[in-house]
Amino acid sequence: MSVRFGLRRSISTSLAKTMAEELNSSAPATATAASVTSTSTTKKSLWPSVLRWIPTSTDHIISAEKRLLSLVRTPYTQEQVNIGSGPPGSKVKWFRSASNEPRFINTVTFDSKEGSPTLVMVHGYAAAQGFFFRNFDALAQHFRVIAIDQLGWGGSSRPDFTCSSTEETEAWFIDSFEEWRKAKNLSNFILLGHSFGGYVAAKYALKHPEHVQHLILVGPAGFSSETEHKSERLTKFQETWKGAVLNHLWESNFTPMKVVRGLGPFGPNLVRRYTGARFGEYSTGERLTEEESRLLTDYVYHTLVAKASGELCLKHIFSFGAFARSPLLHRSSDWKVPTTFIYGIQDWMDYLQADEARKNMSVPCEIIRVPQAGHFVFLDNAKGFHSAILNSCRRFLSPDPANYPLEEGVTLV
Repeated sequence: MSVRFGLRRSISTSLAKTMAEELNSSAPATATAASVTSTSTTKKSLWPSVLRWIPTSTDHIISAEKRLLSLVRTPYTQEQVNIGSGPPGSKVKWFRSASNEPRFINTVTFDSKEGSPTLVMVHGYAAAQGFFFRNFDALAQHFRVIAIDQLGWGGSSRPDFTCSSTEETEAWFIDSFEEWRKAKNLSNFILLGHSFGGYVAAKYALKHPEHVQHLILVGPAGFSSETEHKSERLTKFQETWKGAVLNHLWESNFTPMKVVRGLGPFGPNLVRRYTGARFGEYSTGERLTEEESRLLTDYVYHTLVAKASGELCLKHIFSFGAFARSPLLHRSSDWKVPTTFIYGIQDWMDYLQADEARKNMSVPCEIIRVPQAGHFVFLDNAKGFHSAILNSCRRFLSPDPANYPLEEGVTLV
């Protein structure tokens, strides 16, 4: 793994995905996205937003979500799915936190044609389901699309994070997702995960392959290990005082979100500057419109500065440099679900890791690369991303695979 991935993924990726802005929280979206139902168990602050150091709340998150999804034409429902207080019969503190109160997974489901295959979408680290706002309309024409906020992220419950090992941390996400699946009464679905969400989706499919018809991993994290891919340059950097400081911060679980929280009412401006740069001036593909940037910035700010919970998984899943402590590459021979990998050509994630894993898989596996796109391929080149999804799921959509060709420039590796 290159220094570009190691340092950029460890610092930039989390920082990159964490940035957003507070905007007019006063005007709720005029949702073409129809019926919305929500249940919140979070206590409300008695202080108005303008007087708080961190001007957000659970209500702000859901309101920002509604405003962002007002850009989506397809009607949807929003719900807080009760996943209980832990796996049945379980008394493990890491899932329930310090209390027995039920936990909820924020979920949006888009209208679709009867009989359409189900596509479940899982976001990455420092993100939430709203990041897929440019994709819902196109995908809902072919799938029953369901997108979630993972436990501890977005508008989902944010229990105290008490995991102390890689195994416990993986179980936090895998078991909560399984309880969500049971609550939604899903038995067979296509599972898509982006970045860290790809890591979770892959680990879920390894544990519960009977429920996953097809696995789509978009720029997935967690394939390489430090011992196998750590570069000489990264090793030398860690020996410097800067590297030592960053490594200490990493092991201390100092997340980029803490920086934004620490800035309080000045945080939204930092977020605005990042969003405008990453998806505007320095975009690797189609830039966000002014309205898209404004609404996405608002949304991401609120999802990131709320109570720290799922974000604290980082040091338990990855070592400094974003190397997996339990690499997916080591489990590639255990793969039981047909898989498609999708990468933006400018993605800092290395598609060659997927190619290495494919050599040990006994199930069908494809790797698709999308041009004019980086790590956020679904935002950078939505049209190319959609063609990759439809092509990879062609056996569920039509008896004639030729009906779903790849867009020009989108290539199979």
